[in-house]
Amino acid sequence: MSTKHGLSRSLKRIDTLALSFGAMIGWSWVALVGDVIARGGTGGAMIATAGVGIIIIALGMIYGELASAMPEVGGEHVYALRALGPMASFVCTWAIVFCYISVDAFEAIALPTVLENLFPSLGRMPLWTVNDAVVYLDHALIGASASIFLTVINIRGVKIAAFLQAVVVAMIILAGLVLFAGMGLSGDVDNMQPLFSNGTIGIFAAAAMIPFFMVGFDVIPQAAEEIDLPPRRIGLLVIWSIVAAVIWYMLIELAAGMLLNSSERLAADLNTIEAARVAWGQKGAVLLMLAGVAGIMTSWNSFLIAGSRALFALAESGMAPRFFARVHTRYKTPIGALVFCGLAGAIAPFLGRQALVWFVDAGSFALMIAYVFVALSFIILRRREPEMKRPYKAPFGQALGWFGLLASLALGALYLPGMPAALIWPQEWALVLTGLILGAVVYFTSSSAKNKG
Repeated sequence: MSTKHGLSRSLKRIDTLALSFGAMIGWSWVALVGDVIARGGTGGAMIATAGVGIIIIALGMIYGELASAMPEVGGEHVYALRALGPMASFVCTWAIVFCYISVDAFEAIALPTVLENLFPSLGRMPLWTVNDAVVYLDHALIGASASIFLTVINIRGVKIAAFLQAVVVAMIILAGLVLFAGMGLSGDVDNMQPLFSNGTIGIFAAAAMIPFFMVGFDVIPQAAEEIDLPPRRIGLLVIWSIVAAVIWYMLIELAAGMLLNSSERLAADLNTIEAARVAWGQKGAVLLMLAGVAGIMTSWNSFLIAGSRALFALAESGMAPRFFARVHTRYKTPIGALVFCGLAGAIAPFLGRQALVWFVDAGSFALMIAYVFVALSFIILRRREPEMKRPYKAPFGQALGWFGLLASLALGALYLPGMPAALIWPQEWALVLTGLILGAVVYFTSSSAKNKG
C-alpha cells in the first residue's frame, strides 16, 4: 500500500523495533565502550550512560507524541515546519541529516577496521596518510563496496532492508547474552577499579559520547509514514527501543568492567572483544567480533533509511533539489536521497580510521541542534495547538519539553571550546563547517529559495 508521498507502508512492529534498536546498538558497543570507561571509570561510565539515557528517554517521549500526532515521512522536518516555520525546519532537518551521514561514514570506516581483526592480511596498498593514519586501498574499497551494497538493498524496498535488520539484530542479541553469561561466570567486582576517573569532569567527558550511542530511535519518526501500525503504537515503540538500548549499554559497560582489570582495558583495542576472550576464549572473541560486524550493518542500514527519508522530506517541501524527492517507480523508495547518502558513505573510508572519532563528535553536536528544535516544537505545539489529536500523549506536559530543551542545550555545550568534550580543531570543526556550507548549497539551490528570489 502506497502512502500519500508514494512510499510503501509495509513495516510491522518487529521491523520497526529492529530498525530502531539496531541503529542504537550498532558498532559503538564493541568499539567505543572502552573509551567511555577510560574517560569516566567503570562507575562513571555507567552513571553517564544512565544520566544521558534519562535525557534521551525524555526526548523519546517528546518524539513519541509528535510521531503519533504527525506520522509522516521526515520526522523532525514535519514537526519543526508546523511549529517554527520553513527556515527553522530546514536547519533542524539538515542537522539530523548531517548526523545520519556522520554515522554512515563512521560505519564505513569501522567495517574494514574490524575485519582486519578477523583477516590480518588486510591493510595492504597504502594510498596516503590522514592525521598520521595510513589509508589503505583494500580498506577503502571494502567500506565503499558495503555502502553501495546497502544502498542497493534499500532501493529495492524498505521491507527487504527491515528483514535483513531483524535477522542481524537477533545475532547481536545472542552474542550479548553470551557475554553477559560470561560476566556472571568469570567476572570480578574488584576489576571495576577505578570506579571513577577524573571525578565530575570524567563523567561529563564520558557523557559527551553517549548521545552518539543513542542516536537511532528517531529512525521511527523518520519512517513513520511507512509503518503499518496505529499511531499510538508508533509513539510507544520509540520509548521502548530507547529503554532497551540504555539497558544494553550499561550491561556492556558492566561486563567490560568486571571481566577486564584496568591495565587490560587500557591495553585492549576493543574492550568488549577482549572481555569475551577472557570469558570464553578465542571462540567467544570471534563470536563478539562477528556480532560487531553485524552491528555495523544494522546501524548503517537504519541510518540510510532515516537519512534518506529526512532528505526526501526536505525535497518534498521544496527545501532541497527535486532530485532528492525522486521515488523509484517499482520499489516505492526515495532513490535520489538514498543514492546521495550511499555516496557519502562510499567516500568516507578514504579519510582513514582517525576520522572515526571526528564523525562521532561532529555528528553528536549536530544531533543536539536537532533535539533543541524538536523540543522547542513540542513546547510550541502544546501551547498553540492544545486540541491537536495526540494518540500518544507524553506525561508532564510542557515541563517535559522544557527539560528536553535545556538538557539538549547542556549536552550541546559540552562540544564547545573549553568544555570537557570540545570539538577538535581543525578536523572536527572542519566537518561541522563543511556540513554548514553543504547545507547552504542544498537550500539555495532548492525551489523554495529560488521562488523567494
